[in-house]
Amino acid sequence: MSKWQRILGVLLAMMMLLASVPLAAAEGEDLPADPAETAEAELPEELIVSHPTITKGDFFTEMFGNDTADIDVRALIHGYNLVNWDQNQGTYVFDPSVVRRVVVRTNDEGDREYLLELADNLKFSNGRPITAWDYAFSILLMMSPEIEEIGGKIYRAEHFPNYKDYIACRRKVMAGEELNLEEDLDYLPDVTVLSDYQLRFWLDRDFLPYFFELGLLMTVPYPIEEIAPGCKVTHGIIDANGNPLGIKIVNEDESNPEPVYTAELLRKTIFGTNGFDGYNTLPQIVSGPYTITSYDPETAVAHFEINPEFKGAWMENNLPDGSVLTNWQKAFDRGYVVKDTDANGNPLLDENGNEIEVWLVKPTIEKIMFTVADNDTVIEEIAAGEKHLVNKVTYQETIMKGLTARAEGEGVENQPYPRIGLAFLTFTYDWPTVHEKEVRQAIAWCMDRDALMKMYCGDFGWMIDGYYGLEQWEYKLLRDKSFYPVNFLSELDGLGTKIEYEDEDEEVKRLMRLRYRYVQDESEMQAAMDAWDYLRLRWDDGEGNTLLTHYTVDLEKAAKLLDSAGWTLNRNGEPFQPGVDDVRCKMVNGELVALDLSVMYPAGNHMAEFMQEPGMFVDNLAQVGILLTFVPTPMEELLHSYYRETPRTTDMIYLATNFHVIVDPSITYSTDDSLGHQVWNNTYSDDEVLFERAVSMRRTEPGDIYGYVEKWMDFQDRYNDVLPTIPIYSNIYYDFYTPLLKNYVIDGQVTWSQAILLSYFALDAEEEPADEG
Repeated sequence: MSKWQRILGVLLAMMMLLASVPLAAAEGEDLPADPAETAEAELPEELIVSHPTITKGDFFTEMFGNDTADIDVRALIHGYNLVNWDQNQGTYVFDPSVVRRVVVRTNDEGDREYLLELADNLKFSNGRPITAWDYAFSILLMMSPEIEEIGGKIYRAEHFPNYKDYIACRRKVMAGEELNLEEDLDYLPDVTVLSDYQLRFWLDRDFLPYFFELGLLMTVPYPIEEIAPGCKVTHGIIDANGNPLGIKIVNEDESNPEPVYTAELLRKTIFGTNGFDGYNTLPQIVSGPYTITSYDPETAVAHFEINPEFKGAWMENNLPDGSVLTNWQKAFDRGYVVKDTDANGNPLLDENGNEIEVWLVKPTIEKIMFTVADNDTVIEEIAAGEKHLVNKVTYQETIMKGLTARAEGEGVENQPYPRIGLAFLTFTYDWPTVHEKEVRQAIAWCMDRDALMKMYCGDFGWMIDGYYGLEQWEYKLLRDKSFYPVNFLSELDGLGTKIEYEDEDEEVKRLMRLRYRYVQDESEMQAAMDAWDYLRLRWDDGEGNTLLTHYTVDLEKAAKLLDSAGWTLNRNGEPFQPGVDDVRCKMVNGELVALDLSVMYPAGNHMAEFMQEPGMFVDNLAQVGILLTFVPTPMEELLHSYYRETPRTTDMIYLATNFHVIVDPSITYSTDDSLGHQVWNNTYSDDEVLFERAVSMRRTEPGDIYGYVEKWMDFQDRYNDVLPTIPIYSNIYYDFYTPLLKNYVIDGQVTWSQAILLSYFALDAEEEPADEG
């Protein structure tokens, strides 16, 4: 039995003993009670949620920052994305409550067309219907160079064939240059609104294949009247046959010769008068399950109320076994789960007139307050009823305190789940101090990552050696934590939205070309399973032979690496003498550079304390000639530095992150500055091989999971060698909450703000009024 299996066994035993949280309401368990049936004074009027990471107020998009707490808020207030992540199938799928029908075809040149028919019963929180024009506005807004001018990072829509020409034209408009409409493309031809509820996309053949192809269509609708008042989206042109082509933003008042859509307009509407009263933080018109009613930037406290116009969220793809609740009928009877309809309330029908069942979850908790959590006090606050839920607890002392409180019946429940992210030390790669991989490797050989992880996470963390987290699906496949994705072709079925291919025979042939996923008989099945076994053994054969180097404390290796890279001088430019000189130096471009390094870390984070304890990190570095100073920094400032929104001031940054479901390192580690990728490269990495392997991953045929994982391993191998960051640990998160919060199902959800849609307040089962129904 491996160390992993032993630790997992202990953890699972602890979970079974201490965490009896049901994944779905048991048969006969009560769902939200009517207010008249429940002693209202005994139940909270507002759910108080806290998070160890403070919000920055960037609740709009990741264009202005991507704090994990801000991401959670976005899921509360922005909804109706065209596509969703399917937790059960490990892929992107169209949301059938948003996209009713899709037709896919590929033209002779290889470009891919998606024709989408949208639901006609979507509404913004102010009651206005959401149409294809709102999705079109979102697409144009997210790629607008005007966003860059006000400090944002725009969406690089390189998958659209005419993206470059359209953006070049937009830049000319911003510069006040006169356009030549025979040469300049003042509209985006690759997206067309065919009607209020029909939208067409074209994907560039040169960008394809792309493994997460449907993810390229991810779009949330935004209200133009609040973000760009005085503007509208219209057709790019009407062709000779009277057909519309493309989209563009124009003045609502066409007689006005001056463009209304400007950076200054967006600065005013997105940030408001004080930076926190515009759409970025306090949007008045939203599409998600909740609306935001207030936000205090001083305390980072936000308040939310149910969006009365929200029709419900399609969640079957994100729940265990594809079901929302065991007791379906009771949920339906009480309005907790509803069946989707058309705009007139009629049932949804397929082309044969048969009813289609698309089930939606509507929130029942009327109000939510979101605030920052203090690891030292949050468990006591939950037990006292001062807070009701804390999300993503990592620190072992807080976890142990919460588990003890639950075991002793102090009014604290808990639920554990693996993290899809990691804690790491990232480098300012282009600084001469840490630009060479030998220096970064030497630093890694000085860090006792295992001991640091145990000091911070205890038995709830695992040391990792690559760019992944415990919950990442590629890692789970290779560590025998999930089944191989091998299916018989005869078992292939739909994914919720009706998808039609222009040539169904060609689509079947394409599926059959996918390596080791679709098979036709038992012999092919065995060959596929053997191929997966080969990858798994290459990753880790269970006998100590692994693909990735496991960096641990080896000061001799560290010193040799520094010698080989020429860090052999002292501060006076003379030969470095271990035990005599304090720091190694090297002549770089005629300047004597010292390995006198600094690291920025979140103020108050305990890991920095642990790194300075004997034998952990700092004194090991000193023994090989590297000095390290810690710079405590407020989280907001640290994130601005990490995301390259402000100049770097330290050689390294310590922080943790959670991945997007789409993990595309071809952007994160891009060396291509021709398209502005460098703003997304938070490590400043310039390693061409790492970038090429990341691009190779991206350019995998959708559905070829084996091919993608094979390339993912090659990428991890290079990452582990050049170390743009030093991975330290991934971990088991814990959420702790009051027993009054029922049916809280975080496992399988991306965030607490999705899981909370299924939850409600109720008294303990033995105290609840008898169910008369």
